[in-house]
Amino acid sequence: MIVLLLRVLLIAVIVFLMYTAFKYLFNPRRKLERAHEQKQFYLLDDRDNVRKNFLVTYKGALFEGEKYLGTTERSFEVISIFIWTKTESKLQGLDISDFKYIEEKLKEHYPHTKVEWKSPVKEFLQKKPH
Repeated sequence: MIVLLLRVLLIAVIVFLMYTAFKYLFNPRRKLERAHEQKQFYLLDDRDNVRKNFLVTYKGALFEGEKYLGTTERSFEVISIFIWTKTESKLQGLDISDFKYIEEKLKEHYPHTKVEWKSPVKEFLQKKPH
C-alpha cells in the first residue's frame, strides 16, 4: 500500500516539474529578457487588453508604451501610443532610423495609431539636421 502511494506521489511530482518547466520555457516575459540580452527586437503586448502597457526591446534598450483607445471611421481602435524608456543610458548608439523602425513595427500591430515619444527621445527626433 505504501509502495503504491509513493509511486502516485512520484508521478505527481514528475508531472508538476514538467508543468513548471513548460510554463517557464514558454513564458513571454522570458522571451523578452532573452531578446533584450541578445539586443534583438521583441514586442511583449497583450493586444486584447488596451489598458495594459506593452514592452519593447531593441538593440539593448527597453521601452515601455501606453495605448489609448479611440474611434476610427468604422470601429474603436488603438489610435495613440506613448512610448518611453526608463534607462536613458541604454539609448547610446541609437539613431533616428532605429526609432522609425520601432514605430513601423508598432504600426504593424496597430495600423491606426499615432506613435508619440516621451522625453528625451521626443527632443532628439524634433532636432533639425544642420
